[in-house]
Amino acid sequence: MKNLQIWLQRRADDVAVLMLSALFLTFVVQITARYVFNYPLGWTLELCLSLWLWTVFWGSSFCLRHDEHVRFDMIYLIVSSGTRRKLAAISALAIIVTMLVAFPRTYDFVSFLQIKKSGTLRIPLAYIFSIYLVFMLSSIAIYGRGLLRLWRGQELSDPGAAGGIV
Repeated sequence: MKNLQIWLQRRADDVAVLMLSALFLTFVVQITARYVFNYPLGWTLELCLSLWLWTVFWGSSFCLRHDEHVRFDMIYLIVSSGTRRKLAAISALAIIVTMLVAFPRTYDFVSFLQIKKSGTLRIPLAYIFSIYLVFMLSSIAIYGRGLLRLWRGQELSDPGAAGGIV
């Protein structure tokens, strides 16, 4: 099971690297076309924005470890371990509930975007913004697993694990 988790983590990292590489190459094409040939390409900006959106949410969903996320933990670090567990459980529960409540309407909105297309590439906006649904589901799963670990009395975080409080 651990080998499968490591393999999946590496593949998720590979996807993030491919998206970031495509973003960089598109950016180079954009700069070259605009400043060398004086011929700006509209599709490059749109592709850069879409790839950046996907890279950020993909990375947050599958690539970042718990200690790599931005967090405000000044109070959390000075309290006892029992209080930390309670704070972590409250935080995880708040995130899970918020994502679960927001998911149906978010799904409806992303589905609605199927009728709209991006300006130059003509990609349905639902495809572009669908990564946010993936992010929501992965957040629910990550924090659900963390909440379960807290309930069982296990450690709060596994330094090698991706995402949230796993």
